[in-house]
Amino acid sequence: MNRKKNAQLVLGLILVGFCLMFAPAAFAQDHAAGDAAAATSSGLAKMGGAIGAGLAVLGCGLGIGRVGGSATEAMARQPEAAGQINTAMIVTAAMIEGATLFAVVVGLLAAL
Repeated sequence: MNRKKNAQLVLGLILVGFCLMFAPAAFAQDHAAGDAAAATSSGLAKMGGAIGAGLAVLGCGLGIGRVGGSATEAMARQPEAAGQINTAMIVTAAMIEGATLFAVVVGLLAAL
């Protein structure tokens, strides 16, 4: 039950991050560059991008931690398959890192 609540919390935070990241497009209006509404909209975009990048790194850490823990447990159960398990673990961790790098770049581009 605790994992379900944690998953709901993380999904909620991701949703808030995406909403903040795309807020400037939703509130786009014809205002002067020095207007307060434009400054607020830009601030929301930066905050959304930062939250999105932070959540991506958090998700990556959790994902790689689960992969590493499961692989270690599998190697302990079947030591003769440790080489194959280690290879699969490294490939999976690399794929998680690649997706995280993409998400962080997108979040930081939204913040700039």
